[in-house]
Amino acid sequence: MAMLEIKDLEVYYGMIQAIKGVSFQVNEGEIIALIGANGAGKTTILHTITGLIAPKKGSVIFEGKDITKVPAHKIVSLGMAHVPEGRRVFAQLTVYQNLKLGAYTRSDKNGIEETLKEVYKRFPRLEERKNQIAGTLSGGEQQMLAMGRALMSRPRIILMDEPSMGLSPILVNEIFDIIQSVSAAGTTVLLVEQNAKKALSIADRAYVLETGNIVMSGEASVLMDDDSIRKAYLGE
Repeated sequence: MAMLEIKDLEVYYGMIQAIKGVSFQVNEGEIIALIGANGAGKTTILHTITGLIAPKKGSVIFEGKDITKVPAHKIVSLGMAHVPEGRRVFAQLTVYQNLKLGAYTRSDKNGIEETLKEVYKRFPRLEERKNQIAGTLSGGEQQMLAMGRALMSRPRIILMDEPSMGLSPILVNEIFDIIQSVSAAGTTVLLVEQNAKKALSIADRAYVLETGNIVMSGEASVLMDDDSIRKAYLGE
């Protein structure tokens, strides 16, 4: 059984149909990449999965349970975390306060402290800057904070929206290394990423989205070698 299953999803913004009957699945332990041009509907799909947008049709099944109508704040406690596009850290709060807010659905104090230690181990820079105001961090550090905050809820699956956006090539490599290590530690990953080459290099499988439709899917390594993908998304 798939960990996450999207069935016949249709999403509208007013009269405009943004998502046109999309279906796909994510199995436990996979890194799945959702790639496509700007405006293809990638972020809309993530927002629908996490309850921020209500679909007109279709369903979202997570670990066998239909969560299509579950409010966003309850979805986190089911084991799903979302790292939004543009990072969205709480700019006026410290790094430490941001991380603690990531664990707001949990009541196990000792467990929260353990997770905090794990996050600091994975992101040493966050520990160095734990008392710093989050809005004063660099773009790369804010991305690490957004990821660390999501991991504080101990998610079974983490949804990441454009984690490489606006970062230098060195930081992009670092962020993708971290995504791989998060996956290796047992968290399933659904990755939305415009940097298709980077996404395909770490993903197990990928889905290609064009104007609200999935037009291609398969093993990431196979898609990486596909001529049409290389021309359209890899700049080759």
